[in-house]
Amino acid sequence: MAVSWRSWLANEGVKHLCLFIWLSMNVLLFWKTFLLYNQGPEYHYLHQMLGLGLCLSRASASVLNLNCSLILLPMCRTLLAYLRGSQKVPSRRTRRLLDKSRTFHITCGVTICIFSGVHVAAHLVNALNFSVNYSEDFVELNAARYRDEDPRKLLFTTVPGLTGVCMVVVLFLMITASTYAIRVSNYDIFWYTHNLFFVFYMLLTLHVSGGLLKYQTNLDTHPPGCISLNRTSSQNISLPEYFSEHFHEPFPEGFSKPEEFTQNTFVKICMEEPRFQANFPQTWLWISGPLCLYCAERLYRYIRSNKPVTIISVISHPSDVMEIRMVKENFKARPGQYITLHCPSVSALENHPFTLTMCPTETKATFGVHLKIVGDWTERFRDLLLPPSSQDSEILPFIQSRNYPKLYIDGPFGSPFEESLNYEVSLCVAGGIGVTPFASILNTLLDDWKPYKLRRLYFIWVCRDIQSFRWFADLLCMLHNKFWQENRPDYVNIQLYLSQTDGIQVCENSCRWFEQKFPRGKKTVGVFCCGPNSLSKTLHKLSNQINSYGTRFEYNKESFS
Repeated sequence: MAVSWRSWLANEGVKHLCLFIWLSMNVLLFWKTFLLYNQGPEYHYLHQMLGLGLCLSRASASVLNLNCSLILLPMCRTLLAYLRGSQKVPSRRTRRLLDKSRTFHITCGVTICIFSGVHVAAHLVNALNFSVNYSEDFVELNAARYRDEDPRKLLFTTVPGLTGVCMVVVLFLMITASTYAIRVSNYDIFWYTHNLFFVFYMLLTLHVSGGLLKYQTNLDTHPPGCISLNRTSSQNISLPEYFSEHFHEPFPEGFSKPEEFTQNTFVKICMEEPRFQANFPQTWLWISGPLCLYCAERLYRYIRSNKPVTIISVISHPSDVMEIRMVKENFKARPGQYITLHCPSVSALENHPFTLTMCPTETKATFGVHLKIVGDWTERFRDLLLPPSSQDSEILPFIQSRNYPKLYIDGPFGSPFEESLNYEVSLCVAGGIGVTPFASILNTLLDDWKPYKLRRLYFIWVCRDIQSFRWFADLLCMLHNKFWQENRPDYVNIQLYLSQTDGIQVCENSCRWFEQKFPRGKKTVGVFCCGPNSLSKTLHKLSNQINSYGTRFEYNKESFS
């Protein structure tokens, strides 16, 4: 089916515009720096010595400076949550752009990897050229100490070379540990290696302070390519005088005098020897602002989360799911947000994000999360909170009253699902444990639905195990009864599916069912998905397709591994 431009612009337009602006900044910065080092008079002698390697190394460094500063901004989660929840960003389209922060972070990371490769390769060529093209005329400009010096000495005996090698090692560890296979099999490795970015930025600050590449400072008294004369006073003189004093050979045919040959053309004469100076390091100007902002946020988050929560109850659900209900003084959150859990008894440094399934309200302070037991951290956490499961606990939930370990939370942080209450019509599709963000929304509607813009909610939940529906069976039943009692049976439409596949066919069938149910007319429908990537991609594709009613579908997603 053809693509609906109205839906495509709503879902992809702003994203692609921002991507174009970011790409233009990178291209412009790369090209401007390349031309500066290729044609700039202050780098004339350095370019003669190093050639193309100089231009590529500096141009790639400019792109690295830009992206090393931008990559930190999407990780300022508290700032993003504030912007999303405040009136500072009144446009829903702009708020939805904040949902792409993780994608932008990854894009900047990939760009850093690519241009780091270019930067390293160019500097390897530069190290070789420093050795081969050693100049006795410009000793101050040389990084090598003598001609044909081993280039490896420049890599391991200079500050830029040694820090550059260390940064390559750190970046390699961060890249490999960020792959999907590592994140799924051992999240601990990903978490610890990713926090090496502090080491990376420290090395980056030292890397630019070496001053190996120098520019000429006295361009007025020593123009590049000027001719040095043995005179007591040197100045610009005309070519006829210069030719009369230094050339005794006959002039070309038709020219009997120097004046006729030169036509008053001037030659640049050196008044003094060239002087060189190391470039002022500019990297810290790029990264200091975002780095200070990120460090300030981390400090704020540390202070905010230094008081442990009080665990009210821990409930074991079927299909390896555990629910934790907690209270904390002055904790506030909006439906759809998530928090990070940190249990020192499990790991001294590790913390993991979990979506709130129950938010605190004005009448109750309790909030909760549901955890799927997958991976080492959740298994160790479950063993601390719950005794070994029995046969009965696999079928019916039970509540344990016992002494729990200290548990700290950080957050709440924003997510795309906060917008689900800001549409008149919302379609929510969940796959398995991906139901958790919608649980908090359903709990909020159960308390009071009238303050919100939402007037009709279509909820689709796909599971592979029928026992999984027990996680929120009571909630769905109470919600259904509430709206029937209030004579609003069409406010919430619930569809539950049991499927042993990835749910793609179910998603397509559900969308056809949805097209038959939702109100006609050129409306805007918010589409929200949390589940496997295959399910998310299918729903995303369907949201961009043309429909017979002229409805615009605005797609929002959160995928999990």
